[in-house]
Amino acid sequence: MPNLGVAIVRQYERGVVFRLGEVHNVREPGLRFMIPLVDRMRKVSLRTVTMPIPSQQIITRDNVSIGVAAVAYYRRVDPVKSIVEIENVEAAVGQIAQTTVRNVVGRSLLDQVLTDTEKLNESIKLILDRITQQWGVFVLLVELKDIELPPTMQRAMARQAEAEREKRAKIIAAEGEALSAGRLAEAADVMAAHPIALQLRNLQVLSEIAVEHNSTIVFPAQFLSSVSAVNRFVSEEHPENAEAPTLVP
Repeated sequence: MPNLGVAIVRQYERGVVFRLGEVHNVREPGLRFMIPLVDRMRKVSLRTVTMPIPSQQIITRDNVSIGVAAVAYYRRVDPVKSIVEIENVEAAVGQIAQTTVRNVVGRSLLDQVLTDTEKLNESIKLILDRITQQWGVFVLLVELKDIELPPTMQRAMARQAEAEREKRAKIIAAEGEALSAGRLAEAADVMAAHPIALQLRNLQVLSEIAVEHNSTIVFPAQFLSSVSAVNRFVSEEHPENAEAPTLVP
């Protein structure tokens, strides 16, 4: 009913009134009256608009072709400018957003696009906000939501990641071997100073093997030690026969 001089402006809208073609005022939400056939109202929504930016092929600074899709959130903050300064603000914001994404991503390396996404988002937002201010539009947020890599690049990155994991695994294994060798050297020194410790270790190994494998095991180390003990006993009991041959294991 605007032509009859009555209009209802919703809470999320503002009504820009043109009187004989000139901007007269901006009406707040509610029931508003105008001069019939003289005033004409254009309603402007102030709600946040979600605008998807379609995927587009972009060549990065290191000559890698990738597909990038994004999403932008904006809203009108000046109803008069959004009508007077530009014909179609939605189409204008969409086009300038696509161009800005292509320019910013094209000036970046592939590694920067994959790792510094937040920095790229902020750069795109600042450029868009500076351009759209003259249209009465405020850009709230811009996010790169999808980055498509060529299949060859995906395979190369997968091989690189696998090689990196193998390198870390080998470094960890080498560190473990070095630590183990140091501990073994310390244990060998202790056993050399205390021979009985070696015998106790042998008995422990036999006990572990017997638990895991039900079989008979011949372990000659204890027998050799027993023969050595007999030789020492004979030498002590008969010192006059020290030159006599002894039992040789």
